[in-house]
Amino acid sequence: MTDAAAAALALGDLGAEAAASIIAVTTDISMIVDGAGVIKRLAVSNHNLRDDLLPSPEAWVGKPWVDTVTVESRPKIEALLAEADATAAQRWRQVNHPGRSGADVPVLYAAVRVAAEGPVLAFGRDLRIIASLQQRLVDAQQSSERDYSRLRHLETRYRVLFRMASDPVLIVDAASRKISEANAAAERLFDQGGKGLVGRLFPLSFDSQSTGAILALFAELRATGQARDVTVRMIGAEHPATISASLLRLENASLFLVRLALPAADGAAPAGDAPAASLQSFAESAPDGFVVARHDGTILTANATFLGLIQAVSEEQVRGQPLERWLGAPGIDFHVLITNLRQRGSVNLFPTTLQSEHGTSLAVEVSAVSVMNAGQQCFGFSIRNVEQRLRPKPPPDRDLPRSVNEMVELVGRVPLKDLVREAVDVIERLCIEAALRLTGDNRASAAEILGLSRQSLYVKLRRFGLADSETDRLEH
Repeated sequence: MTDAAAAALALGDLGAEAAASIIAVTTDISMIVDGAGVIKRLAVSNHNLRDDLLPSPEAWVGKPWVDTVTVESRPKIEALLAEADATAAQRWRQVNHPGRSGADVPVLYAAVRVAAEGPVLAFGRDLRIIASLQQRLVDAQQSSERDYSRLRHLETRYRVLFRMASDPVLIVDAASRKISEANAAAERLFDQGGKGLVGRLFPLSFDSQSTGAILALFAELRATGQARDVTVRMIGAEHPATISASLLRLENASLFLVRLALPAADGAAPAGDAPAASLQSFAESAPDGFVVARHDGTILTANATFLGLIQAVSEEQVRGQPLERWLGAPGIDFHVLITNLRQRGSVNLFPTTLQSEHGTSLAVEVSAVSVMNAGQQCFGFSIRNVEQRLRPKPPPDRDLPRSVNEMVELVGRVPLKDLVREAVDVIERLCIEAALRLTGDNRASAAEILGLSRQSLYVKLRRFGLADSETDRLEH
């Protein structure tokens, strides 16, 4: 028994009204198309679909069905009409209608011929929700692939940097103290006769006192998340080394990132410290103020330029003091600066003020960065004096600004009413100069263009310093 015969047996003598109700409930759009492919009747039960497709309920009636779809969907409509046979299994086809908003509207159609020579009954379902879900799925897949690619590149860079680090670096499981990863420098330092470091317990190759110090360092890291550097000595080494560690939390695991700073063979500072010394020398002699502070804003060190800006005698006078004492309005600017530093890691060109020891105030711009030093968060502040740049222009009797940029620079330093009056004067002067250029310096024609009397124009010329001796003679 065919599907059509089974449907006819199940529905029995179904009336026309019942059949119409079933069609309305199960489809979003239905239509009767004659043998020539022209739409004779149309019903759209989906109000959103009707609003997006039809300017009026009868807009498609009397039009060929193929004229209501996009160009690439025309062959599908022709195929639906050709296959509309009540005794054959029907195939659903997706076609696109031009939407009133400009975007195509996808609709899934099936068509059935009512009788051997009768009209075709077409049913349609709105596919926009499915298309939207499909698009969201594609976007999600693309986003996931981009994230995966980004993570893969990050991992590659991490691996390269990890292997190229000149200092021995190890990653140690916090629970078992087993070494998970070790770079080439660590493999050379802890040479285990070719056995490798991965899977071995840490610490190893240190004297008993150093081992206890390292275990205490790990305990402090577990408890507080931060720990100071410790000085250790390896078995058989002539000079002590320094170990710093940080706590990493990955999903349900905790790891220690351990770094060893080794002295040079002659006990001098390692060669890798030369750039750091150069950087420190630059910070000391920089023309901008430079301050390093703890995570709570307490000053650790400051250069001579900063001491000069706040009129302090020596670095001991500021060391251990809160930077907020001199930088920004109390409780406002500095709090905003620190909050942004903790959230973003850096702040660029933050405008504020700097108070000196004697109560004077300077306009400054602050750029700052947050860094980790031996597992502790520190802030570096670069403070630039912009007082000369931001100093207000002379009083209103000065020469008028020649550009909008000069006017903008006065915002916040000159009252608004003075700015408005000055802006009017600038515009008035520019208009007069333009009129004189257009008329070849003919005062009478310029006054006519500007809608002024000649006497008023002469007054304004003198006011703006544009008058000459001839103008003064004519005025009097």
